[in-house]
Amino acid sequence: MAYFSCFQTLVLVLLLFTCRGAWSATFSFVNKCDYTVWPGILANAGSPRLDSTGFELPGDTSRSFQAPTGWSGRFWARTGCTFDDSGSGSCLTGDCGSGLVECNGLGAAPPATLAEFTLGTGGQDFYDVSLVDGYNLPMLVEGSGGSGMCASTGCSADLNRQCPAELKVGEGDACKSACEAFGSPEYCCSGAFNTPTTCKPSVYSEMFKSVCPRSYSYAYDDATSTFTCTGADYTVTFCPSSPSQKSSSYPTPTTAASTTPEVEGEGSLTGSGSPSGSGETGSIPGSNYGSGSVTGSDSGGSGEAVLADGSWLAGLAMGDSHRTVQSAIVASATAFSLIVCFVYL
Repeated sequence: MAYFSCFQTLVLVLLLFTCRGAWSATFSFVNKCDYTVWPGILANAGSPRLDSTGFELPGDTSRSFQAPTGWSGRFWARTGCTFDDSGSGSCLTGDCGSGLVECNGLGAAPPATLAEFTLGTGGQDFYDVSLVDGYNLPMLVEGSGGSGMCASTGCSADLNRQCPAELKVGEGDACKSACEAFGSPEYCCSGAFNTPTTCKPSVYSEMFKSVCPRSYSYAYDDATSTFTCTGADYTVTFCPSSPSQKSSSYPTPTTAASTTPEVEGEGSLTGSGSPSGSGETGSIPGSNYGSGSVTGSDSGGSGEAVLADGSWLAGLAMGDSHRTVQSAIVASATAFSLIVCFVYL
């Protein structure tokens, strides 16, 4: 009976901390625009929906959500929205077509600036900011508390002011991609142009790239546009006033070959989530690209060194990732339970 009670205690401890550790990252959305935006959230096939799929975010406010390990999907901001008291309405840019504040599994109508994520299952997270489906407002993605390069990425410039007349939407409300505007295979990387060797940057994608060098500008723009981090939380800022110091403190990667797995077929990070079909083929593993397994090369840096000697409180004080800290707590709690059971027996 004593053995069974100890076993129950050990299982309870493991379940408690395993459930807590199932949450992989916190996404915080910050609106620094001088107007209200309505962020949309689309999870990949096979990834659970977060606490919301669309919500109102007034200027100078923020909202956070937790996402589980292995989650993948995309975020964007809708602008110029009009919703009635029942939540019914539509948006001028980035509309998801649900007719509601909640997008309910529907993606953004281009043009829209997209932030795309795949959270690692014990390894690296992959993320990017994409202009492949066009642009509607500035966006910056920053990671915190993680290990690895963890570079900030995005587009802080107002491309609507520089948008060529042939790509402009309305009175400068958004800027189309060349694929959306013209539908030509060479711009969409489709048909005979569906490989990295046949689909090259266009004068339009190069314009986007020159202003926003860390963002995806066309389908095969992987090398300087895909970023990785391990064990981080992420902040998505709409209309950042300027790139943070962190975004300029890391070099832009020169190649993605060593950190990103090969993917087969065409499509955006979220597969069919790209309404225009012009999403980048990308090297970010999505749930409908097979297993999407990644072997991270990062060892965790000083975070693991701190935790190796049991000083997980020091890790908390130094800002180490809650995921790494939770692993240490699980190990400590398990060891403590085993000692108690041994003494009790």
